[in-house]
Amino acid sequence: LLSRYSGREDVLVGIPVDFRYLGKLENVIGCFTDMVIFRADLSGNPSARQLLSRVSELRRADHAHKNIPLQMLSAATDPNRDTGRGLPYQVTFTVREESTRAPQFPGVGVERIELNQATFPVDLDIQLNIENEEVTGTLVYATDLFDESTVTRMADHLRVFLESMVAEPECCVWELPLLTRGERHQLLVEWNRTDAEYPRNACAHELFEAQAKRSPDAVAAVFESKQLSYGELNRRSNQLAHHLRKLGVGPDVLVGLCVERSLEMLIGLLGILKAGGAYVPLDPAYPKDRLAYVLSDTRTQVLLTQQKTRVLLPPNSARTICLDSEWEMIGRESEADLVCESGPEHLAYVIYTSGSTGRPKGVMIPHRGLVNYLAWSVKAYSVANGRGAPVQSSISFDLTVTALFSPLIAGRTVHLVSEGRDIEGLAEILKREEDFSLVKITPAHLQVLGEQLSAAEAARRTRVFVIGGENLRGESLAFWRKFAPDTLLVNEYGPTETVVGCCIYRVPKGEMRPGSVPIGRPISNVRMYILDRAMQPVPIGVTGELYIAGDGVARGYLNQPQLTAEKFIANPLDSVSSERWYRTGDLARYLQGGDIEFLGRADSQVKIRGFRIELGEIESTLERHSAVRECLVMVRDYASGDKRLIAYLTVNRSVPVAELRTFLEQTLPKYMVPSAFVILDAFPLTHNGKVDRNSLPQPEDAVTNPDGSYVPPRTPTEEALAATLCSVLGAGRIGVQDNLFDAGLDSLSMVRFILALNRARRVSLGIPDITHNPTIELLAKAIE
Repeated sequence: LLSRYSGREDVLVGIPVDFRYLGKLENVIGCFTDMVIFRADLSGNPSARQLLSRVSELRRADHAHKNIPLQMLSAATDPNRDTGRGLPYQVTFTVREESTRAPQFPGVGVERIELNQATFPVDLDIQLNIENEEVTGTLVYATDLFDESTVTRMADHLRVFLESMVAEPECCVWELPLLTRGERHQLLVEWNRTDAEYPRNACAHELFEAQAKRSPDAVAAVFESKQLSYGELNRRSNQLAHHLRKLGVGPDVLVGLCVERSLEMLIGLLGILKAGGAYVPLDPAYPKDRLAYVLSDTRTQVLLTQQKTRVLLPPNSARTICLDSEWEMIGRESEADLVCESGPEHLAYVIYTSGSTGRPKGVMIPHRGLVNYLAWSVKAYSVANGRGAPVQSSISFDLTVTALFSPLIAGRTVHLVSEGRDIEGLAEILKREEDFSLVKITPAHLQVLGEQLSAAEAARRTRVFVIGGENLRGESLAFWRKFAPDTLLVNEYGPTETVVGCCIYRVPKGEMRPGSVPIGRPISNVRMYILDRAMQPVPIGVTGELYIAGDGVARGYLNQPQLTAEKFIANPLDSVSSERWYRTGDLARYLQGGDIEFLGRADSQVKIRGFRIELGEIESTLERHSAVRECLVMVRDYASGDKRLIAYLTVNRSVPVAELRTFLEQTLPKYMVPSAFVILDAFPLTHNGKVDRNSLPQPEDAVTNPDGSYVPPRTPTEEALAATLCSVLGAGRIGVQDNLFDAGLDSLSMVRFILALNRARRVSLGIPDITHNPTIELLAKAIE
């Protein structure tokens, strides 16, 4: 039972033993017991009968050494097991095969006294009494750790488990049931009652077309000084769609879309869908090697771009169309709506995410899942009641889908933030406008946004903040809870493989609790399950892996059948069902009321500023550099709330950090390039030969550049700039001639750096000032 709860195969419990055998104590009244540490081995897949046999053998071995004092054993055990009480175990287990009635002694009166203990030496004591072939039990627990309902469930699980062992002694112990029938029904059925109506036979662009007919003169999109009405956006995207049809675009044909945020981006996206194809977003900021890989993997035959982004593309064989310079030709096509050739099962888009093998993988999303999400989000977020939504993130990031599509099917306006301005541009829009339907944002960007707006500017900016992309902590919500109390805060969870968001938690008004915010309950027509390693549902409060089923599950990974088979599995709880589940790799648990709490990853995947990153992809790329002998990439948390990638490596020869950074930037997008590179003589190891991650130095405590070049600040302005930058980046020192971006400055920390400088130095810097003066020396001269 403890192993099933904890997921560990190596479990320690304390078991009391009698010490009267030590001599001449048989007739002395008193307690002569001590505890022995029983170490249970649950490795492999033992049956119930095999486990009992293994336990009996270990028990006999333990009794042979029971005279060794417990203190000696406690001092010799793994210090990581220490519970803070000087004991290596947290649970004690007692079995009494005797009468529980008070014993009788001639001439002595014996009375049972129930002790009301205020404290207890362990977290949990399990006592079983066997009398006349009847087993009764008592659980004594620490009330600062457990409540009565939890311990009652434990007792039920133990009873069900023991009954299962008796009924099926040859069954693997990992597969024996724990849950009562009522609890299993609650977890699998009651908490997954999500069926709801939505346009099941429609495609996403058809929802937009229907809205364009209802409100042709309403403003659909705004970009800088330009805007498009619904009618005009529909006509232009129809013209593009007719042109694409002539080029062979149809159902499941992938069309590349490499454009900056603009009205052309919207026309291109809708035109691809109307032609029946699926769009493949290509961020112009990505390295050419990465763009070349995606174009090759998708076998893209048609590529939409702009004149300014065309020069950023790698050589390719696709028919390339510039949506700005070639529009005169496209504009000759018909403005009429096309007959829809795609259906709910055809692809709407393919988005590439980081891959553990060193190559990104394309997630194939059909219209069915996209339409289900959009129909749900428009209703759940009351999009029609506000003024639309700003879009400040890339369409290569599926988080953008919410703010981009939801307003367009609800008759509201999409406000596109200029490329390169992202969070800074979003802050400017919110300062001058209010009453947006929603703002979709990551936790990290939400925190920076709060630093850019004053308390007076926070209220009534948006009706809803939809926060997604990475784990949300309560601390990130404090500013908005205080200064925008009427704004709904929603934690939206969802892997790319399940269409943007599949689970939400509406933070109650006034709630100000620290720590991880729950991810809540599944959305309409999506079901979520938490299973253990034997694919059995876990009880409330127990950690397991999260699985997702329903209409939001993707088709799989493009051109990767083996990986698709590993991650998109047959329903493990119903062998007859043809339904597929997505295995997330995320660890989670049910809370008491049915909400789900996210607990991290089961592998090396991380989320930074909403971007999904496989650390293995960075490591495998870095290992291809001739100077790198071995490397390890990990995430460090900083006091500002930032998470940053740090690369630790040993080298074959001296190599400048700038060279390593440039090498990675040729293949990886900027958000996957580590902020710091720490070069070590050797990795610290644990006693069993594994890398001791806890002993790796903080970047500010290590020499990060072996060439030793460092020019210290020489003027008061340089000193102030260096001190501010070190504070923002958590760095020990930065030379005045070091490139700020090589030092770890990214889009998020750059905004924080600018805010700190403008407030402290009474200047008015913007992002271009940093990009044009990328050293402390140059920036100081510009300021002076």
